[in-house]
Amino acid sequence: MLKYFIMSIDPINFEIAIICMVIVFVTLSMLFFIFGNIHKLLKIQVRSSLKKKGIETTSESGDFVGGEENAAIAAAIYLYMNDLHDDESTKMTIKRVNKIYSPWSSKIHGLNILHR
Repeated sequence: MLKYFIMSIDPINFEIAIICMVIVFVTLSMLFFIFGNIHKLLKIQVRSSLKKKGIETTSESGDFVGGEENAAIAAAIYLYMNDLHDDESTKMTIKRVNKIYSPWSSKIHGLNILHR
């Protein structure tokens, strides 16, 4: 059954499908490699720019930020973002109006006059 299915496919279309799959997998593997190593590339770029300015970076301890520092930074950002919003009251008031008619609630304006 499988042999018949493979033989019934046009050879040119089969080659195109294989080439497309290879291109997709190669592209995905390249993206995986780039995203996995982008922090190393950025670190090299920062060190080279600091070296051009005359600042030497020899210690590796400054590159690592621990979990406690990350938690403190995240808590500070959370508290700052919550302070940006205004405190609004949750009361809702409904004021009754004596005048019931309004052009917005009139049904006659919504009717289409087709016959005259």
